[in-house]
Amino acid sequence: MKKAILTFILLILIHQAMAQSNVRSIEQLINTKESSWPNILSWVDSAKNFIEIIPIDTTISREALFHTQVTTRSPMGAIVYHCGGILIDHGWIRILGSGVDSLHRSLPNWNKGKAFNEFGEAPSFLFIADDAVGGFFILNGGGLGEDIGKIYYLAPDNLTFEPLNITYTDFLLFCFNADLNLFYENLRWSNWEEDLKTLQPTDVFSFFPYLWTTEGKDINQVTKKIVPIEEHYLMTIELMKQLEQK
Repeated sequence: MKKAILTFILLILIHQAMAQSNVRSIEQLINTKESSWPNILSWVDSAKNFIEIIPIDTTISREALFHTQVTTRSPMGAIVYHCGGILIDHGWIRILGSGVDSLHRSLPNWNKGKAFNEFGEAPSFLFIADDAVGGFFILNGGGLGEDIGKIYYLAPDNLTFEPLNITYTDFLLFCFNADLNLFYENLRWSNWEEDLKTLQPTDVFSFFPYLWTTEGKDINQVTKKIVPIEEHYLMTIELMKQLEQK
C-alpha cells in the first residue's frame, strides 16, 4: 500500500514537471522576425467594416501573452501581445486581446475558470470573441468536435454551438470584411445602431422573452436591457444545463 502511494505521488510529480517544461518563456513567444501583426494591420487598412484597435497596455501585454502560450507568429498571439482587443462594427463584435480598462478582460483571463482552471493547462476550447447580443465565438481545441482549430458560434437565439468551418485567421477576415447584417440577420433590430452607442465592451444586451423561445423569435418585439457579460455568460451556461436536463 505504501509503495503504491509513493508510486502515485511520483507520477504526479513527473506529470507536473513535464507540464512545467512545456511552458514557453515570454522570449520564446515573442517572434520579432515573423510576427503576424504587420499582416493584421494590413488587413485592417483594407477592411470593409469599421475596425477599432484598442491600444496596448504594455504593463499587462507580456503577461497576457505568457498566459496564452501562443507565439506572435500566429494572429492570436500577435493580437494578444500588440493590442488590448479589436472592436468590429462600432463594438458589435469584440475580439479579445491583452485587455485594458475599457474592455476589462484579456483572452487568457476571460478563459480561466471557463476553458481551463489554471494557466498552463491545454484547453479543449477557447473563447476568442463575443458580440453585443451575447453570442460567443469559440476556438475548438478538441472539446467541441473533431475539427480542431475551427471556430464555433454559441448563438443566443438557439443556445447551440454552431460550427462556422473557419480558422482563427478566417474569423479575423470574416470580421473585417463580411456582410455582418447578413450574418446577424435575425439578431439586429430596427434601431440597433443607436442602442449600440450606449453599450460598453464589457456588457451585452439581454432579451426577454429569450431569443431561443418561440415568443422571442422576433427581436423587434422583445424587451432588452444591458447586463455585464460575466452575468450573461453565467446565465447562458445555466440555461443550457437546464435545457439539457429536459
